Order: sequence, then structure tokens, then C-alpha cells
Amino acid sequence: MSELNHPKHQGQWAIIFRQLRRNRAAMMGLALILIEIAIALLAPWITPYDPLAQVPQDALQPPSPEHWFGTDDIGRDILSRIIDGSPISLRVGLISVTIAGTIGTLLGIIAGFYGGRLDDIIMRLIDILLAFPGLLLALTIIAVLGPGLFNVMIAVGIGGIPSYTRVARGQTLTVRTRDYVTSARAVGCQEWRILFLYILPNVLPSIIVLATLGVAGAILTASGLSFLGLGAQPPTPEWGAMLTNGRTYLRQAWWFAVFPGLAIMITVLSMNMFGDGLRDALDPKLRR
Repeated sequence: MSELNHPKHQGQWAIIFRQLRRNRAAMMGLALILIEIAIALLAPWITPYDPLAQVPQDALQPPSPEHWFGTDDIGRDILSRIIDGSPISLRVGLISVTIAGTIGTLLGIIAGFYGGRLDDIIMRLIDILLAFPGLLLALTIIAVLGPGLFNVMIAVGIGGIPSYTRVARGQTLTVRTRDYVTSARAVGCQEWRILFLYILPNVLPSIIVLATLGVAGAILTASGLSFLGLGAQPPTPEWGAMLTNGRTYLRQAWWFAVFPGLAIMITVLSMNMFGDGLRDALDPKLRR
């Protein structure tokens, strides 16, 4: 039986959940994340104006009862564009982390489980990826694939693979020596069953924490790439692209850049708060 399904292990999960509930910052972060998810799901129905509708006569209007966050340089409602852009930013973060987490975790558990030459080959490839700063690696990949939101997801996802590989490998090196894995090998259990039924479930808690923090980093990186003009292309209401448009109007229309920037900040901060709380709850030293 996998340790994850053992009654004692299930009791440990109950302790983890209680510890997480006692962390006010983590609960605040979780509440903000749930609100952001709700906004993203309801975006088509709650935007007060068409986020793509251009009204030149209303250009650069300051915040008012009609336009709570003001308007941009061609009269589009900024609040509507921020709401409409929320599913885009969340989707970028989730898909990027899914790419990085899936590939990185598989490479990590394979390297840690089999060891030897295969481990050396995988980890040397990971070292090559780590030799490049994350943003520079993403810029290189986009230079090959071309600008666009989908290519940004791929670039950010590939850039995140090394972190998941190293964490998964380290956890696998610990888990593979435990008694239940040794027993499974002794009774002739197939290797793929050991990997996916015994090792992977016990590696996942660390991967989940890394993924929670990784979503925030992916959103920030993707926004930075869009800010450089390599991500979402006009008229897509992506927050980083909105910042790019608003930076030239900081003196005369501060709201143009401030509100998209606040949207990025709140999203990244909430995910970091929840991720930090989840990491603390999963740390047995802090639980004691």
C-alpha cells in the first residue's frame, strides 16, 4: 500500500489542513485566489462594457462613476479589460506550470528511480537549462517560435522544467529506499507501477507547493514578455500588454498603467501567500 493511502498518512493530511487553516495569510491568499477564479469564470457576464469597443471621444477619461478605472488611449474601459484579461493571465500561469510540472516531475522521478547513466544524462540536460536565466531562456525560445500568447506559455513552461526535475529527483531518491518500495520490488511489481502508484503520490506534495508558487512566477514572467511586446498581441486585453500601452501616459493618465499593474501584483501576491502557507503546513519541523 502506498504511504499516501495509509490511515496514519491520512491523519497527517488532516493535521496539515488544520495548520493551513490557522495561517491567516495563507487563508487570505486562498480567498483572493478564489475571487480571481470566480471573476475569470464570470468575465463574459460581469464586464460593464465591451473590452474591445473603441470610443475615441472618451479617450483617457479618469476614474469616474461611469468608468471606475478610467479609459485607455482609444476610449476602452480599463476595468472591463482587466476583468476580461483575468482568464488569460490565469490560463497562462496554469498551462505554463502544467507543462513544467508534468515534464519536470516525470524526468525527476525517472532520474531518481533508475540512477546511473540515465540520471547523469537527464541532470546534465537540466544543468544546461539552468545555465540560462529564466527570462533569457524564454526570450530565446520565443525568438525561435515567434511572438504570441501560446508560444509564451511554452517558453515559460520549458523555463520552469529544471525546478520540478530537481525537486522530484531529490524526493524520489528518498522515497525509493523506503520499505514499501523495497517490498513492491521483492514481490515482482512492475517498475511503472512502482513509479506511478508508490513513488509519484509521495512526491506530489512537494510538487504541489512548487506549482502553487510557480503559477505566480509564470504569470509575472508572461506579463513581462507581453510588456516587451512578445506575448499577447493587440487588441487582446492581457495585463502585461496593457502596462506596455499605459507606460507612455504615466504623466497624464496614471490610471492607464496603475490598475493593470495592481491586478498583476494582487494575483502574484495572493498566490505567493497561499504557496508559502502551504509550504509551511507541509513542513514537519514547523508543524511540531
